[in-house]
Amino acid sequence: MLLKAIKEFKELFLQNTKNKPIHIISHFDTDGITSAAIILKTLEKLGYQFTLKIIKQLDEKEITKMPEDKIIFLTDLGSGSLKELGSLKNKIFIIDHHEINEDIPENIKIVNPHLIKGEDLCSAELTYLFSKEISNENKNLSHLAILGMIGDTLEKEINKIRNQIIKDSDVKIKRGLLLYPSTRPINKTLEFSPKPFIPGITGNPKGIYELLQDIGIGKIGKTYKPLIDLTEEEMKNLTTALLLRTEAKKINEYFGDLYLIKMFNKIEDAREISAIINACSRMDHSYLGLMLCLENQDSRKKAERVYLKYRQKLISGLKYIEENKIHGKQYVLVNGKDKIKDTIIGTLASILSFSRLYEEGTIIIAMAYNKDKIKVSTRISGRNPNQRNLKELMNSITNTIGGISGGHKNAAGCVINKENEDKFLELIKRKLELGFIKIT
Repeated sequence: MLLKAIKEFKELFLQNTKNKPIHIISHFDTDGITSAAIILKTLEKLGYQFTLKIIKQLDEKEITKMPEDKIIFLTDLGSGSLKELGSLKNKIFIIDHHEINEDIPENIKIVNPHLIKGEDLCSAELTYLFSKEISNENKNLSHLAILGMIGDTLEKEINKIRNQIIKDSDVKIKRGLLLYPSTRPINKTLEFSPKPFIPGITGNPKGIYELLQDIGIGKIGKTYKPLIDLTEEEMKNLTTALLLRTEAKKINEYFGDLYLIKMFNKIEDAREISAIINACSRMDHSYLGLMLCLENQDSRKKAERVYLKYRQKLISGLKYIEENKIHGKQYVLVNGKDKIKDTIIGTLASILSFSRLYEEGTIIIAMAYNKDKIKVSTRISGRNPNQRNLKELMNSITNTIGGISGGHKNAAGCVINKENEDKFLELIKRKLELGFIKIT
């Protein structure tokens, strides 16, 4: 059903866009940027004229700025703004995977798994399938779909279509600890890998040295070997040591498939490239992430410098959270105010949700200022055993005090006016204490 819908979408797109300029708009996370890169390369091959814009969110201001004389192509956003987009005179094409709660206007054609109860794919995967439908030669873009998939943490949910995309990409898969970059010296990987957060190890060179010494992993020459080169025994010893420190209940929480792709004429850890793309956006360099996807060598060097600064900000953000978090009944509240960048607050919330520091099912609410607004990100620790719906929670908040909300059941957020900060804090605490978001 999903592949059929993509084929019909492709046919409508080609029928309605020949010799017409196109304006691409995509979300600024890894999934959105890899989607944009796929569309860019696809339209280039078709000889189409196009412009491209990467944005944080699709709000009313962005919609009113859309060019009237171009066809609009949205990737990884748009499903929550159908009514507003329907007021435009443009023909609009959307590839997205976020929930839809509105009727689809006549000027909009959309591919979204939620419309047909299709397999759960991210936008980059959907965009790749669209590109492949246009031409089988576009299979060389499949590695970008892999980066988007990992960016949206879907690599453990292998369905039939995703498995085919993996085959198209010729990705190399190796079992190991889910730390990245797996291709760099293990001490640096342990120091800067944000997921999982390991108490006493993450951001602590001395703790790492003692850990590696204890389990018998020494240097080769002046440096340590990378994760993918560890022997079976070394991998086992490292895994055991980290499990003891993180109190993980199951080994498969931190042990799984490492995806190795070919970019820049060498083998790269897909998790690292995905994380670098994400870091570029979170540090206000979205187009650097896009150029990285296009394998621009100068951009790779610049992106790595941005990534280093980003990881340092994550480490300092985690330290701030440790000193300022508020514990409630089955929730943890973090108000980063102007001490944490609004573009990384969601990443920090995700790190905490995967850290095993909190009881499974704990709601994590993280906030940060952005000029006269507050960015709010929510996550659930563990595997969401109580069927709690964070998207419903965020919708209920913005329906009461105003703002924009969106996301998924297990990861959602909103943007509110800073003047409503106290109202938000009072309302979120009351709703969580009353168990508002328990959905059967």
